[in-house]
Parts: sequence; C-alpha cells; structure tokens
Amino acid sequence: MEKLKPTFWVRDVPVYGDVILSPMAGYSDVPYRAICRAFGSAMQYTEFVPVEMLLGRPNPIWRALDKQPDEYPMVFQIFGNDAHLILRAAQKIEAWGPDIIDINMGCSTRRVSGRGAGVGMMPQPELVAQTFSLLSQHLRVPVSGKIRLGWDERQNYLEIGRIMADNGASLIALHGRTKEQKYDGQANWQAIARLKQAVNIPVIGSGDVTTPDDIEQMKAETGCDGVMVGRGAIGNPWIFARRNCEDLTAEEWADTIRWHGQEMVAYHGEKVGMTLFRKHLKKYVAGRPHLAPYEPQLMQITQMIHLNHLLDEMVTTNPKSFSGKL
Repeated sequence: MEKLKPTFWVRDVPVYGDVILSPMAGYSDVPYRAICRAFGSAMQYTEFVPVEMLLGRPNPIWRALDKQPDEYPMVFQIFGNDAHLILRAAQKIEAWGPDIIDINMGCSTRRVSGRGAGVGMMPQPELVAQTFSLLSQHLRVPVSGKIRLGWDERQNYLEIGRIMADNGASLIALHGRTKEQKYDGQANWQAIARLKQAVNIPVIGSGDVTTPDDIEQMKAETGCDGVMVGRGAIGNPWIFARRNCEDLTAEEWADTIRWHGQEMVAYHGEKVGMTLFRKHLKKYVAGRPHLAPYEPQLMQITQMIHLNHLLDEMVTTNPKSFSGKL
C-alpha cells in the first residue's frame, strides 16, 4: 500500500489535505471540528482564547482548547497584545498537547483589535517581531499566525508576513480583507498570491470560499498551500469533501444534521448542546425556501428526539422539495 505524502509541512508537522476549517468563535468547537474533519478538513484549529484567561485560575474558557485524541494536526489559537504574556500562555498550553500554536492577528472586533490584539497587532511590526522571535526560541512546537491585509487601505501584510517568517513562523494564513472591511466587499486573492511569492513558508488563503469550485480557483490563482473555509462552511461541512449542497440527497443532508446534533449532545449535554446547535440549524436550512416553515420549530429544539422527528418530517412529507436532491 502506497504511503500518503503530505500536502505540505508546518516545519516538521505534516498536513494531509488542502482544505481547512477556519477558527471561528462560537462555531469551531469540538463537535463541529469532528464533523468537518470526517469530511476532510486537514487541520484542526480551536476557537481563539485570550492569553490573560489562560494565565489566571482555571475557568470555563480553558475548555475552548479541548482536543480529541484523533485531532491532528491540532492548532491551539490564542491572542494578546503583550509578547511576554503571549509567550507565558503559549508555554503553559504547550503542555496540553497542541501540534502547532497559532497567534490570531486577524480578529477585527473592536473589543479585540481596539486593545492592540488580533488585527490590532498588524500596525505594530515591532510587537509582531518580538512575539514570534520569543515563541520560536522558547517553544518546541511550530508557531503560526493568521493575519489580514492590514488595518486599513495602507495594507502591510507583506511587511508583517516577512517579519513573521524571519522570526520563526512556520505558516501564515491570510484573509484577503482589511480590518476596516471586516467581511464586506470582495476578498483580495491576488494579495494571497503576492504573500506566497514573498515568503518561504506555507501560506493558507482565506476569504470568499463557499463552493468546491472556489477552492480550486483560489489554489489556481494564488498558488497557496491550503484553503481555509470559514463562514462558507457553517451549515455546509460537505465542502471539505468537495461536494456541492445541491448534489446531496435529502437523506445525506438529514443524516449529517443528526450526526452533528449527536456530537453536540455528547460534548455539551442535551440542554446546552441543543441550544447551541440552533445557530448551526439556521445555517443548514438557509437558502432552502421549502424548509423555511420549519425554522421556528428548529429554533426551539431542546431535545435530540424532537430534532430527529422534525428531520423525518422534513424529508418524508416534502416529496416535491426532496425529489432525490435538495
């Protein structure tokens, strides 16, 4: 049997595959990572965690860095605005078993970026250099970072990318928008191509990937080593298997939702799991007008048995809507 070859390496960590679930607060938890991993997500990123919460007493936020035995490579993502605190937190969580530690330099929310963390690090090249120099010197695992084009139209992603690579980063993920754009406008894929040409470490592209064709197009246009899918994967884990939603049978669609619900219950417990699952359910039915009448019921789901009954009804009582395809 021929041994699989890695698609790319993060220093000495092999990555098998080229499509990756983006770290997303409130979404990329243990249950959803399990679903996306089964469909083909090649790297497993946690939700991001503030370093200050890792350096204090044990608290519920630590649970965001839970990992399952079969999650590989496992990337713990953290954020902060002080290089020495970031190092202390990274040294602490290194003992928890990540394969890679990632610094979030892309979050554009005011509460994060406004204090100089997340994308707020990008206007501070000295802080970026100090952070990656300290981490690469003192950690055993590789260090990576997720960035944007910059804070505003004065885009400095090439400068920041080179600083990261020169100071020990082993991978860069680039979302092709600025902080001021947030998620508006069109992602700049050509910037991803320019960064790939500018550094000698793997580059992952992110932004406006919602279909299997988008994956192939981004790779072709940018030469990136991997493609990160964020919002386009919510309610659409099949993208990691390079399958379009419209090619699913009704049964495949419903079975995936059941499976996701079971994972939520197993990890979070039924009451909390079903409540948290509602935002995913909303996305699973989005764009399917014939399922709109069921949304109010889905948004009140409290038990897995009720979800199963509702899914059965959705599939079996809508023959015109579910004539083999969604």
